[in-house]
Order: sequence, then structure tokens, then C-alpha cells
Amino acid sequence: MMADLFMLAALCVLISVAGALIRAWRGPGRADRMMSAQLIGSGGVGIAVLIAAARSEPAILDVALVLALLAAFAALAFVKTVTPKGAGDPEADEAETP
Repeated sequence: MMADLFMLAALCVLISVAGALIRAWRGPGRADRMMSAQLIGSGGVGIAVLIAAARSEPAILDVALVLALLAAFAALAFVKTVTPKGAGDPEADEAETP
């Protein structure tokens, strides 16, 4: 019974992720697309956690952790691409300092 509820919740999260995919497809701006990508990543983590709870398979939690880590790196990469000349990169800052 509880596993069915977890799977139903995972389905609801999956539907919200589908909405985020539409936003990522249509835009209108780069920030909107990045926010929808973050929602997709967060939704993926939620779905993985719910499926892990429903099926009692803790290995799926590892997938959720990897998704969370990738979502964080994607956000960092987005910020690096929209800032002028990759501002905030410590390696580039050291190279410019005499």
C-alpha cells in the first residue's frame, strides 16, 4: 500500500518535470531555461528517492545523489557562461594578477 503511494507521488513529480521540459523547450530566456533545467534535476532527485523508498532499493539513492551533484554543477556552469569573461574563476584571476 505504501509503495503504491510512493509510486503515485513519483508519477505526480514526473508530470511536473514534463511541465519543466516544456519551459526548457520554449524559453523565453536563457535564465528561464536554466531554472527549468534545475527543476528537472530536482524532480529527478525526488523521483529517484520515491522509487528507492517504494522498491526498498537503497542503491537508487546513489542515482539521486549523482543527479543532485550534476544539477549543482550545471548551475555553476550556467553562471560561468553568462558572466562576462567567466568572472569569478579563481584560476583566471590568478593568471591575470602579475
